[in-house]
Amino acid sequence: MFYICQLVHNNHLNNIGMYLDPQKKREIFEKHGEGPNDTGSPESQIALFTYRINHLSEHLKKNRKDFNTERSLVKLVGKRKSLLDYLIKNDIERYRNIIKELGIRK
Repeated sequence: MFYICQLVHNNHLNNIGMYLDPQKKREIFEKHGEGPNDTGSPESQIALFTYRINHLSEHLKKNRKDFNTERSLVKLVGKRKSLLDYLIKNDIERYRNIIKELGIRK
């Protein structure tokens, strides 16, 4: 019995995998930040949040009753909005560029 449970559990992990591995993060930071190690700029954070928001939105389309994920999604959208508000106040050109690159607003 334990062997069957272990087999199912391992298979479950292999199917899911990591949706945001370090290599993908590095790509996002390279593309939207100053470089692969620029993890703190608002643009790179917004890009990372957008990637995670898109992933969670796809997950919620398949799993409607996953309320914990829904709460996480709402929190991420709020964090992204506060960073976007920060960019609007401090540098409107950077805000316009990141909105255009990510296609966040229409």
